[in-house]
Parts: sequence; structure tokens; C-alpha cells
Amino acid sequence: MKVVAAYLLAVLGGNTSPSADDLKNILGSVGAEADDDRIELLLSEVKGKDITELIAAGREKLASVPTGGGAAAFAAPAAAGAPAPAPAAAAESKKEEKVEENEDSDDDIIGLSLFD
Repeated sequence: MKVVAAYLLAVLGGNTSPSADDLKNILGSVGAEADDDRIELLLSEVKGKDITELIAAGREKLASVPTGGGAAAFAAPAAAGAPAPAPAAAAESKKEEKVEENEDSDDDIIGLSLFD
């Protein structure tokens, strides 16, 4: 993931065709180790392709990925014309708040970051 992030940073910075050295410099600037094999794999996969087209294709693929079961339960009554019960909606928003809090604390415990 860090190699992809470095590639996107290079492209956003105006370098339309970043080299392996460019990516290594970006990763090195934040103290991340550069894996030569992953860099070469990424560069071979994106060679000659437009980044906006790659992102659009990725979005289409992600749209077909199931995201969970909670939304379907609330979508069915709304689609049938029946109003969704307010207590259930309030409980759902509380669950979402708890999930967000847990994600932050999990990252602190595990020590994950974009460039690890």
C-alpha cells in the first residue's frame, strides 16, 4: 500500500511517469523502507496507463464488493414505502459512533500507519 501511495503522490506532484528512484525517494523521505520487488511490480502494472482510468476501473470493481448486512435491513422497508422505525435508526447511529471509536483505538494498539 505504501508503494501505491508513493506512486500517487508522485503523480499528483506532476510526475506523470514516476521511476523506481522517485518512489524510493518519496518513501525514504518519511522513513519507510522501499521494497524493490513491489515497486517494480507496481511500475510494470501501471506502465503506459492513465492514472485516472486506473482509479475509475478500481472504483467500478469496488462497487461490486458487498459492504455488510445492516444497510439491506433498512433499505427494504424504505423501498416498500413503510417508514423506518426511529429507535432502530438511533441505535444504528450509536453503533456507527462506537465503531469509529474502536477503529482509532485499534490503530493505536497495533501501531499501524500508512507507511509501516
